[in-house]
Order: sequence, then structure tokens, then C-alpha cells
Amino acid sequence: MPLSTAASRKLIHTRDIRCHGYERDDGLWDIEGQITDSKSYSFENKDRGCVGAGTPVHDMLVRLTVDDDLVIKNAEAVTDSAPFGVCPEISANVRRLEGVKISSGWTKAVRAKFGGTAGCTHILQLMIGPLATTAYQTIMPLKNSRNKDSKPTKKPAIIDTCHAFASEGPIVKRLWPEFSNTQ
Repeated sequence: MPLSTAASRKLIHTRDIRCHGYERDDGLWDIEGQITDSKSYSFENKDRGCVGAGTPVHDMLVRLTVDDDLVIKNAEAVTDSAPFGVCPEISANVRRLEGVKISSGWTKAVRAKFGGTAGCTHILQLMIGPLATTAYQTIMPLKNSRNKDSKPTKKPAIIDTCHAFASEGPIVKRLWPEFSNTQ
């Protein structure tokens, strides 16, 4: 279903976020993301000169290599375009996330290790939401299908994370009746 018809308007800014999840031959997973911002008009920038319409203001890429348990084994980031010449200097700090698990507390951990002056707002936003979700969406369905005959011994972490996975709802009752809060 599309959105309602918009009022007359003109495009000013575009933010594109693309993420991909890859299964590696060595048993690990690569989760890659790119965040790109562009304007529909040209403008002058003190560090870059004229930034043309459609030319990326921000163009940043991140790769997180994780294991089956979503623990980061390697992290790297590249800043190909940024408004300031100093922006790429901070990219190496994503390595501080190595050893961190993408799970409950992920946002807090990323902010602690790569937030504020130790990081980049745009790379941080990419990692907190889209990359974490991509990691989960890449790994968990395959991991679950490979272990489909085993029953979970503890409550799956996804329960109560959204409306569909409410512990009193029909999805949890169907998938994990032992963790359902319905009669």
C-alpha cells in the first residue's frame, strides 16, 4: 500500500542506506553497510570546494565480521566522502567494537566505544540500527533452519521485541509454545 498523495514539493536531501549480509567460507559472516547523503543542489564547502548536486556529502562503508553468536571478530570502516577533511581519521576506531556481541546492550556498547568525539554520528547510526538488524536477519534464519530439530533451552531473545513477537501473541504461541504467556 503506498503513502497518500504528497503535496507539491521538491527533493532537497537523500539518505540511502544499503546493507548486505554474507556467509563466508570460513564459517564467519560479513555484514556490510553503506550510508550515503546527497543534496539536490550544488553548494560550497570549505574543505571540499563545490559539492555538486547528487554528489555524496557523506559516503561511508562499514564491514563487521561476526561469528554465529553475533560476536564481532573484525570491524572496519571507510569514509569516502565527508564534509570535513578530518572525518576519515576516526574510521579506524570501529575496531574498538571487536569482541562486542550484537545483542541486548548493543546500542549502549556502540555509543560507549564509538560515540561522541571518538566516532562519527553517521557510521554510529549505520551500526546501531541497520547493520545490527542485517546481522540478525542474515544469520538467525540460517542458524535456526540448521538447528530446526532442537528446542530452545531458554527464552529466544526476539520474544517481546515487537508486536508480532509479543509473548502473549499468536506467533510466539505457534513457534515457541513453551515461552508463550497465553493459555
